[in-house]
Amino acid sequence: MGFGMTSRKIDGVMVLVLENLGKSLNSALKKLFGANIIDEELVKELVKNIQRALLVADVDVNLVMAITDRVQKQALDETLPRGVSRREHIIRVVWDTLAYFLGEKTVPLTINPGKPNLIMMVGIQGSGKTTTIGKLARYYQKRGIKSGVICADNFRPGAYSQLKQLAERSNVPFWGDESEKDAVKLAKKGFKEMKDKGVELILLDTSGRHREETSLIKEMRDISKSVSPQEIILVIDGTLGQQAGIQAEAFRNATNIGSIIVTKLDGSAKGGGALSAVAATKAPIKFIGTGEGMDAIEPFNPTKFVGRLLGMSDIRGLIDKVKEAQIEVEEDAVKRIMKGQFSLKDMMAQLKQLKKMGPIGKVMEMLGLQYKLPEGIAEIQEENMKRWEVIMNSMTKEEMDEPKLIKASRIKRIAKGSGTSQKDVRDLLKQHEQMKKMMKQMGKQRRGRKGGIPGLPGGLPGM
Repeated sequence: MGFGMTSRKIDGVMVLVLENLGKSLNSALKKLFGANIIDEELVKELVKNIQRALLVADVDVNLVMAITDRVQKQALDETLPRGVSRREHIIRVVWDTLAYFLGEKTVPLTINPGKPNLIMMVGIQGSGKTTTIGKLARYYQKRGIKSGVICADNFRPGAYSQLKQLAERSNVPFWGDESEKDAVKLAKKGFKEMKDKGVELILLDTSGRHREETSLIKEMRDISKSVSPQEIILVIDGTLGQQAGIQAEAFRNATNIGSIIVTKLDGSAKGGGALSAVAATKAPIKFIGTGEGMDAIEPFNPTKFVGRLLGMSDIRGLIDKVKEAQIEVEEDAVKRIMKGQFSLKDMMAQLKQLKKMGPIGKVMEMLGLQYKLPEGIAEIQEENMKRWEVIMNSMTKEEMDEPKLIKASRIKRIAKGSGTSQKDVRDLLKQHEQMKKMMKQMGKQRRGRKGGIPGLPGGLPGM
């Protein structure tokens, strides 16, 4: 059974949204969010729900068991880190485990500028390998790396003309010889031609192989021995489902797979196959193909990928930043703020605390908040905060505690005393009112979902 996928823009970058799998995993975590007591029974139920979500996504059953066994063991047996609740710990365990099986961290393609870097591309026929080579050449060419492509595929009719056309579209050097039938000779001669032209990234296209075609597997080994590629990249069709793992295992046994590119993640792909492929080869996914266009390829970031699956963006990074910033809020203040009793003094205190964690817009992005933030909140800059602090230093204690007292005459006095304009004072009051509403909304979400990130007012939403 497959699941639908769409892509959307976040900060100008195309990101992958595995809709059904993401919804299933998020649904599996919902009971954890709302539970008053987190015990062994609840953890085991969570694990079963995660198993179900991954199996529906066509992840290999052995891999599913490995993932969920790891989640259950760490969730129940590990000592809680200081300052982290059981709920947060389990969320991080789920996050970390999925990211671990996907490669754990972003692994870039290593390219030494000014030198020939030969990358050999392998994969079964129909995986999108040749198209991916064209995309990769274009990707690096646009980033200042002189790229070129070699056609050593003498097996598939049309491979030569297809790769040549892709090279022309990307304006990169191409080499091939339709009359030569020896793939090893094609690879060796093409490599020499590209080195002579000063090409830095040389992408070698090979024949599409099936895991049972022993003659072609032997050819792949012979090519690898003859040109000693810097890296061998396996191109996996994202629609293969569990078969991806079987294919990846066969290729790993035949040669030294250095990394993986998963293609065709723009339709109804069985994306669980990507998990299976990585687990089989122990090689990281370095790129993913997200569409048919020549620019529809992007580096793969496992932690962001998992975060968006869980609908939480960068929750691990956010928790780490909270701990690092050592943010502390008195419980009485939390209760008062969540009821909408939010003074100007509270506002400045919260802005200073959030400032320790970096730009507020970035914090909100890490949270993956689903409601629209009040206009202007995400763009608050340090300059605004400094100006507001100066303005508030010109207010009386009574005005700081009860901003509604500040009318026209007081605005005029505060502006004069702070060396700012009356508009600046009004802007501050407007932002305060917006933040007050936001805090009240967060309080309502908190009451609907027990728990949260410690140190912030009642736990930020979505936790």
